Amino acid sequence: MTNQKIKIMVLSGAREHGKNMFAVDVDGQIFVLDAGLKYPDSSLFGIDVVIPDMDFFAQYGDRVSGIFLTHGHADSIGALPYILRNYDIDIFGSELTIALAKIEVKRENKKINNKLFHVIDQDSEIEFKSASVSFFHTTHSIPDSLGIVIHTSEGQIVYTGDFKFDPSATQNYRTDMDLLAKIGLNKVLALLSDSSNSEAWFPSASEQDIEKYVTDVFRNAKGRIIVAAKASNLNRVQEVLNAAHKTGRRVLLTGRDVAKIVRTSMKLGYLDVPDGLLMRVKDLKTTPDEKTVILETGRMGEPLNSLQKMATKRHSMIRIHKGDLVFIATTPSNSVETMVAETSDMVYRAGGTVIQLGRNKHTSGHATGRDLQLLIDTLKPKFLFPVIGEYRLMEIHKNLAIKVGMKKDDIYLVQNGESYVYEKNKDHFYLSDPVPGEDTMIDGSGVGDVGNIVLRDREILSDDGIFIAVVTIDRKKKKIIAQPQVTSRGFVYIKANHKLMHDSIEVIKKAIDNNFEHKKFDWTELKQDIRNDLEKFLYKQTNRRPVVLPVVMEVNQNRHRAMQKKNNAKDEQAKINKKSHKTHNSGSNKYNNRQHKHPIDVNKSGKKVVEKDKENK
Repeated sequence: MTNQKIKIMVLSGAREHGKNMFAVDVDGQIFVLDAGLKYPDSSLFGIDVVIPDMDFFAQYGDRVSGIFLTHGHADSIGALPYILRNYDIDIFGSELTIALAKIEVKRENKKINNKLFHVIDQDSEIEFKSASVSFFHTTHSIPDSLGIVIHTSEGQIVYTGDFKFDPSATQNYRTDMDLLAKIGLNKVLALLSDSSNSEAWFPSASEQDIEKYVTDVFRNAKGRIIVAAKASNLNRVQEVLNAAHKTGRRVLLTGRDVAKIVRTSMKLGYLDVPDGLLMRVKDLKTTPDEKTVILETGRMGEPLNSLQKMATKRHSMIRIHKGDLVFIATTPSNSVETMVAETSDMVYRAGGTVIQLGRNKHTSGHATGRDLQLLIDTLKPKFLFPVIGEYRLMEIHKNLAIKVGMKKDDIYLVQNGESYVYEKNKDHFYLSDPVPGEDTMIDGSGVGDVGNIVLRDREILSDDGIFIAVVTIDRKKKKIIAQPQVTSRGFVYIKANHKLMHDSIEVIKKAIDNNFEHKKFDWTELKQDIRNDLEKFLYKQTNRRPVVLPVVMEVNQNRHRAMQKKNNAKDEQAKINKKSHKTHNSGSNKYNNRQHKHPIDVNKSGKKVVEKDKENK
């Protein structure tokens, strides 16, 4: 392998939090690193999740040798169901990561091809035509996390995924520092490294300290404890189970996510659950409050919505009451801090109290500034690509690297959709042709069918509502047949704005008359004229811009269709009558027997009866 052409593609996960997906192209063979999703913020109205641009697989899918997963969180595996719907691509990950990936895929797809999933570990090395891929253990909030190394003739390309350093971590969570040092002894051409927590300078509390803190919280609680945690944060789930066991409490798991993940982790030996610790919903009535722990994760691992339902008596099973302690055992991101405050307020109104782990302990599953510098010092990469984090965090990561001796020009602040090609002669990466890097939004069963225009309309609807105008016209006579009807939703209170609604009707009439008088009739132009005139009028009167929806119907068109239908029916009936008359005159017994219930009477009717009458006369 000499003079290989190497390209690093930033598909998703740069200048944002979540939705990690990167790719390395070695002589035309592509290795995809992670395939995650992110949960939408408040600006994405009605969107369930956001995944990377699926156009990448449409363009390059036949060259992808595999998708390599670092860990089992949604930001690493969440996009797999949508990729595997249309593409058969091999998936590589640790035992737990693959198990969780299968759960994720089965949630969205009825069928799953198990042959595509391959379990690997730190000792695995996979040989491909243009490169080989190996792995190393990392520390994160879920066990069996791995970093990925792609070996090329030009040097190694290392991708960390989400990671941190914690020397006191248990075996399944511990970073293999010896192997990391060995990787650093060989040439590391490029390092793609986690930036999520780069602005934190003080070290995170060790997991041993956090477990002791959780146990103390449980020991001091007098009533029920409702724990809000992410289902996939197995480290925290284990600490909650340990604390419950030590304080003589039993645990109820609520939410499908936590149940599936806990059962899978127990089966594989990644969670230690003592016998009799878990209970069912029916056991709540017989278990005293001071012996009860409820572990709540909510839909897709998000516990805050469920807590709000509990506090407002809308939850299907649990209601927060006086004496309950709500323990938020996850560190919320900046985007949901407001929601955490609102949820806490609801809990207090319901009679409970709130303790937030993040308020009392500095904890994170991501590397601090010191961790990032230690990694750079250990691996000694030639080039650095800060990824997995918002822009300010990537910028801080860059400055941290400069402080430990890296050159400013060897650090690339990338963004989604960019690709960088390594030029050996100049020993430098340069910006190359772009790759698909847009967001794909998932709304219900729709994948990518909601774009910026739809989101803009949803935003307008949420801000100013909708205004609907219905009118019937006769375009041949060029006149309005009936008085236009107007209504609105989320715009103004109709009963208090009669004049506005009446005046808008006059605007509609004027727009239609002007169109009939000065333009050749065109449906699109007519609707556009009504919409434009109404938008201007409503904005002038209210300073609001609702979505204006004109509905124009044509009376003649409907009349023509009705007449045509009526004429067709008459023609059909005439044919039937003609056929009936012809058959009747032929005196066919077959026809007569089919039409009458009493065939004996038939012989006494018709022509014979007439002749008999003549004789009587």
